[in-house]
Amino acid sequence: MNTLIEANLSCLEQGITLLEAISPNVYARKCPEIFGSSIGGHFRHNIDHYIAFMDGFESSEIDYDSRERRETMEEDPSEASRVMARLSIFLKKISGEDLDQPLRIRMDDGGDSSWSQTTLRRELQFLLSHTIHHYALVVSIATRYGINEFPDGFGVAPSTLHYREAKGA
Repeated sequence: MNTLIEANLSCLEQGITLLEAISPNVYARKCPEIFGSSIGGHFRHNIDHYIAFMDGFESSEIDYDSRERRETMEEDPSEASRVMARLSIFLKKISGEDLDQPLRIRMDDGGDSSWSQTTLRRELQFLLSHTIHHYALVVSIATRYGINEFPDGFGVAPSTLHYREAKGA
């Protein structure tokens, strides 16, 4: 399996692991210091992007603006975990040979939100980076609510992990 696909799978699995350790109350609690957001809000946001990717995969048109934004996923960590497991199954079916497949994407850019050319590889890179960024915000919220244990590498970019490993840190 391709390392980019593996990295996305690992990221989803890290999220599932954390979700198993968080109570629904903490998961849904809004944190005023972090933009009034919640752990659940960040998970839902990430999942929405992966769902848009999955939904547009067959047609080769991914519309990140047409996300469902299911608010129940912001309140129920077990629902988020189930959806992430389904997304993992989908990602496992992608072949590394397909990574340079051309795609079109649309995402609100504050203007006309027109379609852009991209590739499957680039969108998986985006999803990975985007998810890690939101996981870092999840860590900021979770630590404020007394959660201090996270899966290894949770919320840290692969390049940072490699740098730390090379430095012996």
